[in-house]
Amino acid sequence: MKEGSVVANLASDLSLDVTTLKKRKMRLDIIANKKYLDVNKETGELYVVEKIDREHVCTTKWSSSCYLKLEVTLENPLRIFNIELEVLDMNDNAPQFRRDAIHLDISEATQNGERFSLSNAVDPDVGSNSVKTYHLSKSEYFNIEVQTGRDGSKFAELILTKKLDREQHAVHNLILTAVDGGTPARSGTVSIIVHVLDTNDNSPTFDEAIYNVSIMENVPIGNLVIDLNATDLDEGSNSDISYSYSLYTSEKTQETFYLNPKTGEITVKGMLNYEDFRIYDMEVIATDKGANSLSGQCTIKILVEDMNDNHPEISIKSFQSPVSENIELNTVIAVVSVGDKDSGDNGVVDLHIPHHMPFKLRESSDNYYELVVSEPLDREKVPEYDITFTVTDRGSPPLSDNETMTLELLDVNDNVPQFAQSFYPIRVMENNAPGALLSSLTAFDPDLHENQYLVYFIVEKEIANTSMSMLFSINPENGNLYALKTFDYEIETEFLFHIEARDSGSPPLSSNVTVHIIIVDQNDNAPVIVSPWRAHGSLVEEKIPRSTDKGSLVAKVIALDTDSVHNSRITYQFLQVTDATLFSLDQYNGEIRTMRMFSYKDSRHHRLVVVAKDNGEPALSATVTIKLSTMETVMKAYSDMTEVPLEYDIFSDLNLYLVIGLGSVSFLLLITILVTIVIKCQNPKPSKAAPPSRNSVISERNSTIADSTLVSNDAYWYSLFLAETRKGKMVVRQPMPKGSRYIVSSLPRGTGLTDTSDSAASTLQYPK
Repeated sequence: MKEGSVVANLASDLSLDVTTLKKRKMRLDIIANKKYLDVNKETGELYVVEKIDREHVCTTKWSSSCYLKLEVTLENPLRIFNIELEVLDMNDNAPQFRRDAIHLDISEATQNGERFSLSNAVDPDVGSNSVKTYHLSKSEYFNIEVQTGRDGSKFAELILTKKLDREQHAVHNLILTAVDGGTPARSGTVSIIVHVLDTNDNSPTFDEAIYNVSIMENVPIGNLVIDLNATDLDEGSNSDISYSYSLYTSEKTQETFYLNPKTGEITVKGMLNYEDFRIYDMEVIATDKGANSLSGQCTIKILVEDMNDNHPEISIKSFQSPVSENIELNTVIAVVSVGDKDSGDNGVVDLHIPHHMPFKLRESSDNYYELVVSEPLDREKVPEYDITFTVTDRGSPPLSDNETMTLELLDVNDNVPQFAQSFYPIRVMENNAPGALLSSLTAFDPDLHENQYLVYFIVEKEIANTSMSMLFSINPENGNLYALKTFDYEIETEFLFHIEARDSGSPPLSSNVTVHIIIVDQNDNAPVIVSPWRAHGSLVEEKIPRSTDKGSLVAKVIALDTDSVHNSRITYQFLQVTDATLFSLDQYNGEIRTMRMFSYKDSRHHRLVVVAKDNGEPALSATVTIKLSTMETVMKAYSDMTEVPLEYDIFSDLNLYLVIGLGSVSFLLLITILVTIVIKCQNPKPSKAAPPSRNSVISERNSTIADSTLVSNDAYWYSLFLAETRKGKMVVRQPMPKGSRYIVSSLPRGTGLTDTSDSAASTLQYPK
């Protein structure tokens, strides 16, 4: 209780008058204890002067009850009251162990279920606040069982639940926790250190079952051949090993080589001669010194090598391989010792390695060198190094020896996947089959193993609410790109997206590449004839007068193709014509004209079948059939009414045509010469003419200049050509002198001698 807390009212409990307490000199005495309490002489209340510690006050530590004895004295008259105050316990003390650590020595041969006593914990509190139970840290070898003593105290016993093996686990560190029953509960801990004692249950083993040793002939006696190293996992005398030859080792071998029974070193005991004996086979047994000794054995084959004299010797004492490619500079890779059995200058040796390697030798002590890294290593450039140590003595002539070790580099994920190109244009023919292989986008990662295992995927991108993964798929293992749907050039012409390649390193590295899918047009649309219009499968009927002049336009066939420019280039041909000498067809613009005038011998009905063929491979076509009928003019009727002889009319017409033709040709030649002279005068330095457009159509007729037509692929010129053609005029696009514009000239169709309805030529000037 806190200081000043009221415990009881003595005045009321003892039936005393409060007003007389001070007058009667009321006092409180505590027998055999410190004064923890006092009485208020004005109120008669018993209150706490100093905090009470039950464990300090009570002399009997393990008693469940604790009392303070008080004595109240009053004078006038004298009265003495004896009071007993019970101090109730609180859980203010944690359990404690007598020692900080408990050490146990247990043999590894101990059977399961064996029990080991542990020291108990002490809690000054009593009753339910004292030690209630124990807990042991998690262990697969041990458990505890809580016992109750005669006095009610709790203690724990350690139980072995699994057989111990010192070679696997020599020391077991456990934590024992004691918990009291208070609220809140308090606890204390102690460390249990179990030392597993060894038993001779492991036999000696050599590093290798078979040793192959080479030795030079004429080596001095006592020279070390091999240092056998057998190990025993036991300890103490159980691991002490002695070496001996087995019964299978010949006497000749035992006489030539000495085996140290303590160290396992095999040295030369007799002279070696390559010519006498080249191979020695021996079997060595390693036996431990346990109570029940165990043994192991190995086979050694010694090969005697032939030499004329003593060469320097080199020995790699330690060698670290493989190493990581990001190894730090100045890291020791190997320790090399060198020596020469000769003396003087012949025994002084120098050690060096090739200069072009990223390593250097650092002398550590006499004839001992450390091979250290001097430059950064890169496995992708050089995956391994064959390091040759060359030792040369200073004799005359000098003799040398060398030793080569292969240093392998371990890969580090320090390279991102690399595509062969940063941009992949892929041409895909339209009407492709779904699932068709488009291309293989393979990246290369120079790293190894999981660092080079690549995974490919398409970086998601939506075009017109359509994800790229719905249009294309990629094999995550080999980068094969597939189309998931059939493409139509007339609907979509290209796609642009990214493909990422990611390796399997930790952390993974990745790179991406841009893929441009170009849909290539296929000639899958046949030309459609739009002019002259006719119902499906029907004929086109046209009528012309029989007096039509040579070169007159009879009909014009126009076809359209929805494929690309290359596949939509259309040419026209006669598939069937009644009289091939009467009609001509321009293969580029589809104009059907007369090649001569009609004669009385010509039929009145002509059937023309025109085919419009595109430029695709294979080419597609469409045909139209034109039924052409000739009719007599009024002039012809009038001549029939007159009785003029037929031969005379034919003769007069022919003469007229010859005169007109000769005049037209002469006029055309004169105009050509004049135009050429004007162009030469205006362009003294002729510039390089632009190549003609591939869609330009040039049609030349021998009748008159008015019938020549040139059409370019420019949309404006094509529309102007159609408009002027319907009016019966021609269109000429001519190049003008430097600095000038194009001039569009429209002239009336025909010879210009008979048709005067549209004789005025119009000239328009447009930008290039």
